[in-house]
Amino acid sequence: MKQGGGHAIFTAECSHSFHFHCITSNVKHGNQICPVCRAKWKEIPVQGPTLDPPPGRAVIGPVGWPQNDAVMTVVRRLPSPRRDLNRRHVVPLCQTPEPGIFDDDESLGDQPAFSERNTGNKDAADNIPSRTLEIKTYPEVSAAPRSNAYDDFTVLVHLKAAATIKRQNPSRNHASLQQLCQTPRAPVDLVTVLDISGSMAGTKLALLKRAMGFVIQNLGSNDRLSVIAFSSTARRLFPLCRMTDAGRQQALQAVNSLVANGGTNIAEGLRKGAKVMEDRRGKNPVSSIILLSDGQDTYTVSGSGANQPQPNYQLLLPVSIHGGDNAGFQIPVHAFGFGADHDACSMHSISETSGGTFSFIETEAVIQDAFAQCIGGLLSVVVQELQVSVECLNQNVRVRSLKAGSYPSRVMADGRAGYVDVGDLYADEERDFLVSVRVPAESGNKTSLLKVKCVYKDPITKELATLESQEVRIERPEIAGQAVVSVEVDRQRNRLQAAEAMAQARAVAEQGDLAGAVSILGNCQKVLSETVSAKSRDRLCVALDAELKEMQERMASRHVYEASGRAYILSGLSSHSWQRATARGDSTDGSSLVQAYQTPSMVEMLTRSQAMLLGSPSAQRLVQPLLSLQPRPR
Repeated sequence: MKQGGGHAIFTAECSHSFHFHCITSNVKHGNQICPVCRAKWKEIPVQGPTLDPPPGRAVIGPVGWPQNDAVMTVVRRLPSPRRDLNRRHVVPLCQTPEPGIFDDDESLGDQPAFSERNTGNKDAADNIPSRTLEIKTYPEVSAAPRSNAYDDFTVLVHLKAAATIKRQNPSRNHASLQQLCQTPRAPVDLVTVLDISGSMAGTKLALLKRAMGFVIQNLGSNDRLSVIAFSSTARRLFPLCRMTDAGRQQALQAVNSLVANGGTNIAEGLRKGAKVMEDRRGKNPVSSIILLSDGQDTYTVSGSGANQPQPNYQLLLPVSIHGGDNAGFQIPVHAFGFGADHDACSMHSISETSGGTFSFIETEAVIQDAFAQCIGGLLSVVVQELQVSVECLNQNVRVRSLKAGSYPSRVMADGRAGYVDVGDLYADEERDFLVSVRVPAESGNKTSLLKVKCVYKDPITKELATLESQEVRIERPEIAGQAVVSVEVDRQRNRLQAAEAMAQARAVAEQGDLAGAVSILGNCQKVLSETVSAKSRDRLCVALDAELKEMQERMASRHVYEASGRAYILSGLSSHSWQRATARGDSTDGSSLVQAYQTPSMVEMLTRSQAMLLGSPSAQRLVQPLLSLQPRPR
């Protein structure tokens, strides 16, 4: 066929391509058979709706089909993989055999860790925060009678990472999006492990290519990317390569060459992705793997019937991913379950084991937004290897427990100290941990409870930093007035209680008792509604209530639960346990907790993704770097 000449191009599930306006005209008259190979199409080209993002926080939602998308148009214009006209099949882009050791990664950039868009920005250094981390502490009450002893007194430890992205105008003028990432940041090594099994054919694969085009365009020249494609087997499309102009062109051509067929071998894809990370000669400060799959693993797990136990992915994953017995995690895998047929339990297990998040992409068109939110975080890491320690000050105070979600935590045998391994923090990210302590009766006017210390590494300077909080004390009057419970502490108790109810409901639902699961979630709603923070209409409590209600609706029947309920709950649990944003379904509810953990850098990247619609003036400017990669006519 002729070049598109600016027209959108549709690639059918049989891999043949047509001008979009031509083929929709053909389909409109009832023809659903490929004019080239006569294959019957299950997915036909239709004009999808376009939704404008609501004001306020960015919402992950359908943003239009790939035919209306500037990035997708550029991907389609790139040179296609060669076709053998006699044998009528696509010749893979990478014909050379893979090396035994993946030590062919491109050397690291020797420039300072700046985005390529901030060259000449003399104010960039001024954007480096003087303090990278902030610690706040909140006792559950500020005063307690001195004659009383408490076996389970709660102290909230609140951490917030510094902001390093330049704030945009609240009107979110798309023209200002060029200023994203204008401050120094840590370069990233990213490996994407992509499912190209037969079930990804057609629209799914086209949308995945579009989403990868967006990722490629938004990585900086010091970031490195490698792509693994898996179906029945797995193949590395290209080694870790810096996203310079040449690197982007190579990456876009490789992604554009993908064709869907075969089974689903998730573990093999992960092994190869981990091998890229293990064998690399140089290492950028931030490393991460993105895994996307739309189906059940048909190789590693055979016949996963209802009576068969879930596979132990910790045994299948390389040590470089799950960290073995070491404290903390090595390389997080951010897993994306795509559509109604993916194996949510296995994908959640992979992410949980590695310290990554699990996102549920319910609607096909949401995939680019989901990737955008993820890389918006990865491209803004400001704290690494963070360890939080809590030390008792009073001789008779003891730490009883640390509630830290999925973060590894431990309390010393004597109860005098406790530790939480947090790892990386994105710019503006917050973490809340509840410390339960035993408080003795007191003879004085005050009791000193705790001191909090944070030790972490700056990803740009590689230097270790230490930060200590002020002492946590409570007044000990002889007779105390009515105790006022801290709203901050109450809010976090509610979050943990809701997450616990979600986990219990999911366990009951897996045993077939959906009514029991709905009852657990409903009871939690009632309990939370009576709390101090809920009565003050606290935003987090309103969002928790909406989320618990949504989960009950997704347990309406076994069919609904299997299609979306399980994945929705697991992505919610992942979000709460790591206190990090995940994509969930296609919710456009502004109060949804889908937005609760979003950072400004995630919101900016989401806004950027949603601006990538053909016809948007900013889309044309944002896509210029890709247009410049096209080969010029001789």
